[in-house]
Amino acid sequence: MNRSPDPCRRGLLQSMAAGSILWPALVSELLAEDSAPSRASAADPLAPRAPHFPAKAKRVIFLHMSGGVSHVDSWDPKPRLWADAGKTVTVPEFQGRKGSFEMFLKAPQWKFSPHGRCGTLVSELFPRIAECVDDLCVIRSMKTDHTNHYEATLGIHTGSFTFARPSIGSWVSYGLGTENRNLPSFLVLAPQSPYAGNQVWGSDFLPGAHQGTRVVPGPEPIANVRRRSRSERLQEMELAALQVMNRQHLVGRGADPLLAARIKSFETAFGMQSEMPEAFDLSGETAETLRLYGLEPGSTQGFAWQCLVARRLAERGVRFIELIDVGSSANWDAHGDMMTHLPLAKNVDQPIAGLLQDLKRRGLLEDTLVVWTTEFGRTPFNAAPNAAGREHHHWVFSSWLAGGGVKGGITYGTSDEHGIDVASDVVHVHDFHATILHLLGLDHTRLTYRHSGRDYRLTDVHGHVVTPILA
Repeated sequence: MNRSPDPCRRGLLQSMAAGSILWPALVSELLAEDSAPSRASAADPLAPRAPHFPAKAKRVIFLHMSGGVSHVDSWDPKPRLWADAGKTVTVPEFQGRKGSFEMFLKAPQWKFSPHGRCGTLVSELFPRIAECVDDLCVIRSMKTDHTNHYEATLGIHTGSFTFARPSIGSWVSYGLGTENRNLPSFLVLAPQSPYAGNQVWGSDFLPGAHQGTRVVPGPEPIANVRRRSRSERLQEMELAALQVMNRQHLVGRGADPLLAARIKSFETAFGMQSEMPEAFDLSGETAETLRLYGLEPGSTQGFAWQCLVARRLAERGVRFIELIDVGSSANWDAHGDMMTHLPLAKNVDQPIAGLLQDLKRRGLLEDTLVVWTTEFGRTPFNAAPNAAGREHHHWVFSSWLAGGGVKGGITYGTSDEHGIDVASDVVHVHDFHATILHLLGLDHTRLTYRHSGRDYRLTDVHGHVVTPILA
């Protein structure tokens, strides 16, 4: 017999949980459609799970530079582009329009020089990250499918360029679970909303527990996480009473595993109340560590804060941590003037170098995969001979990986002499995703979820692991 909801129970839930403990990832789990994961994973969707094969990496820190970083001004040196600046080339597409377009080659704005024992060439834009180049695998042959920000941002995060699909962070959470039940398995530190909005960290058809939780840098990174009860003892009594009612509710419904998962979400949220504020409390970090990241004492904002918090979250077992430097405006989208890259690079250069060095000296880089990427590159050419900026360019761009089972001090793939298209060893976004999953011990062809009568995966029906870059 169906029983109507208990109004007293509903009121207790609202007063104790809704305003103080739950945030979007948990609310999503409570409201998500029950679309049939296994009974074991439904009972505890965040329980740690073994990978398909031994993993090199346990976690990912995903650094997304929003707007389209110019590859020919950062990671992909092109001497011929310098030499041929001002000359014309004919290309079959420009900003998504097909045809025959005569374009003027544009020289890079910054010079490149060799760094590290490996001698990898890096531009003046990133002098501090260049000091870490012996730990980097720079991929100079990335390719994506779309020239618009929205679709390309969706693609680099979900593998889909047209429809909302689960984010890579959600797939990793779904495949491996979490090492720390008192923190979300997937956290996104983002000061502003990016292109494609919360689809960047959405779980779509995966269970809602795998959705990313957004953290906004500032004095209260996650709103309403602190308890509202007058004392910790009072809250414990309230939650104990709630737990009794929840268990009675569960027993009366045949120990439904999906209902058990929802109850578990409430219990997890209580653990977050104590551990989440502590993870964001930097008061115990040394002055030397703050200087390493370029962070002012007491600061709770900026990319330096995001990077230091990312290291603390990695230490505490968070499975996937994404850092987004800026939002859908005032970003790397340098149509009008390439010199806007300069302050954006300065904002992230020392913090990222500090993160890499800090992870390495703590022994965390060995099993932490650090990913640096953008949604696409920028054109090595323009429609006007004196254009100060560059347009969107999806034919080829650059990304890099560090730690977590990747060969350091190497470059992989090449673009042509002007940086217009891939010349060798193309790495499509699907290949990029397949390789990240492989380093985590996950076979991208086996990490699937049945939805609407079809098995879905992050790489759709594509993707190959880039084996030459694996250590």
